[in-house]
Amino acid sequence: MEKLFEKMKEYLHMDTEIPYGEFSEYYKSLIDTLNTTFEDLDQDMRIKARYICSIVQANAESRGQRSKTNAKAYKKINAKCAFWLDAINFRLIKDGMTQADIDKAVEAINDSI
Repeated sequence: MEKLFEKMKEYLHMDTEIPYGEFSEYYKSLIDTLNTTFEDLDQDMRIKARYICSIVQANAESRGQRSKTNAKAYKKINAKCAFWLDAINFRLIKDGMTQADIDKAVEAINDSI
């Protein structure tokens, strides 16, 4: 997850939009990582995963509105990231965080980037 987080920070500092192929590969890596390591992630990594999912979801939504060619794929990415956002939120709350704590932690990540 840390590798994906570092790559996301790199993307966020770019002035141009990455092409669909690279976006799709990043998304697939994210989902594969979540599918295989979600249960083993600690709270900090779950917060980072939530942050990454929110960025990918927002990007997919925006790109889907602008792209006729890949609109269906972006819609699927948006939906899958929404699923993971909910799952991560649920687990964080189950583990004792409040929604306000989660929002504050995500905002702290955003401010640090």
